[in-house]
Amino acid sequence: MRNEQQASVNDQTAVVLLADIAQASRLWGWSRIVRGPRALEGIPGLLFSKVLGSGFEGGFGLRPSPSRQGVFALFESFHAAQDFIDHSPLFHAYQERSQEFCWATLKTFSCRGSWDGMSFQANTEPPIQGPVAALTRASIKFSKAHAFWRHAPPSQTSLEGAKGCQLAVGLGEAPFFRQATFSLWDGLADMNAYARTGAHLEAIQAAQQHGYFSESMFARFVPLRVHGQWQGKHYE
Repeated sequence: MRNEQQASVNDQTAVVLLADIAQASRLWGWSRIVRGPRALEGIPGLLFSKVLGSGFEGGFGLRPSPSRQGVFALFESFHAAQDFIDHSPLFHAYQERSQEFCWATLKTFSCRGSWDGMSFQANTEPPIQGPVAALTRASIKFSKAHAFWRHAPPSQTSLEGAKGCQLAVGLGEAPFFRQATFSLWDGLADMNAYARTGAHLEAIQAAQQHGYFSESMFARFVPLRVHGQWQGKHYE
């Protein structure tokens, strides 16, 4: 899937990589999670990165997946992001070791909050039409974890069945306490309708009222390209 909007060479561009590691390579995959951002050290133009685990079968529950994981990487320019996709040994190692593999290049049009102190620069306009993507992440306070997870399942179930949601995957830096969700939508109206209604709205209101998070971020993106296969669905 391609977006007609062209990337500006000097603008920050994000890459999201989703991988379902083949059984023979799972030890390699687990070692990437253990290394974390160190696995991406030295990559030209890289500003920020995370290596993330996932819930069972790419979902949102407390049970971790033995094979599914993700990488989020923010680059100083579209050129640097594309160079990572075209030439990075790490990118191609994931591709070669995965039974399903999908990636996206993204430009930020809105960002509230931060991720380990990093806030993403908005450098494109919200799309009038066409696909959008969202990344939501939070550091959950230890004392609030039980209350947070009481609200999470209804919200996550509603996401997977939401109108216009093409893809949704649960990700995280650490079980229980550092969680993220990446989703891809047919358009901005569908994403907004989900965010502002039902179980998701109730979960957000509870988080704000009771102070569940020590840090949180909600970023929205224009997908420049989405390519690969995830949970049996092809993207191009």
